[in-house]
Amino acid sequence: MFNNKVILVTGGTGSFGKKFTEYVLKNYNPKKLIIFSRDELKQFEMQQVFGDDKYPAIRYFLGDIRDKDRLYRAFEDVDVVVHAAALKQVPALEYNPFEAVQTNIIGAQNIISAAIDKGVKKVIALSSDKAVVPVNLYGATKLCMEKLFVAANALAGTHVTRFSVVRYGNVIGSRGSVIPVFLRQKVDGRFTVTDDRMTRFWITLERGIALVIKGLEVMKGGEIFIPKLPSARILDVCLAISPECEIAVTGIRPGEKLHETLISVDEARYAYDAGNYYILYLPASGIENDTYLGETVPEGFVYSSENNDRWLSVSDIRSIIDAQKVNMGLQVQKV
Repeated sequence: MFNNKVILVTGGTGSFGKKFTEYVLKNYNPKKLIIFSRDELKQFEMQQVFGDDKYPAIRYFLGDIRDKDRLYRAFEDVDVVVHAAALKQVPALEYNPFEAVQTNIIGAQNIISAAIDKGVKKVIALSSDKAVVPVNLYGATKLCMEKLFVAANALAGTHVTRFSVVRYGNVIGSRGSVIPVFLRQKVDGRFTVTDDRMTRFWITLERGIALVIKGLEVMKGGEIFIPKLPSARILDVCLAISPECEIAVTGIRPGEKLHETLISVDEARYAYDAGNYYILYLPASGIENDTYLGETVPEGFVYSSENNDRWLSVSDIRSIIDAQKVNMGLQVQKV
């Protein structure tokens, strides 16, 4: 799918972008793989691993998705865009709300406009479970981003560009994940937990990459792809890292939920079960009924980390964390 294609990743120096780059360069022969991001230091550091001397297809392009003119230049002759750029630190965005709006919403619309006008064929964006019934600004901006991307297919009209979204939960070991925080706190023998009842969906970077690739393979435009993920209790995460550590409950932070939802009861009427993942076909997408993949979900279906039928045990969590720490090569799981 990526052979002899020009691929661009926004936010390409982030956790997802680096793993996606590793996987694509290992398994495909792209014409170009463009890393688009705004931090020259992170690009320099990434070049030490993925330099053009060893990987002649790699390109590094400084720019901000807030800058539409820069996106127009970057999208020249691009076939596929993976949109991973975002501001995502929940507490910071609660206190700097318009910064989140400018990057996560206006930046998303800039990508849509540039992709349509430059003839990009496929654009897929990364979203979050926090976009479902959002209680914080980050989730609200991701919800807006999803709406923009789904409706962009109608905006594109007869143009070749098509847009879809992948939505998933907490990425194990990514920047901003609680696991690196707990690993640091383990040294002091004390974990800080905001609420000991908390549950979350968990996904590895490798599974996230697999979902993006699957989405790019089957998308017709307007779908939201949602993987079937296990849940984990926050106390089990603590036990997996160190059962000896003290646990201090500090209270829920502004904009934080006890449990996360990947499909709400109101979205379920548009949800289809496609095996290892769900697909939402929202009305604004314009997808015809006879093109739907999967079977309809039951009436009243809700996909929540609290009522999930798949749970990670303490030993499961420990094994996953150890595998992420060791990082003995990239093996993408089948979607």
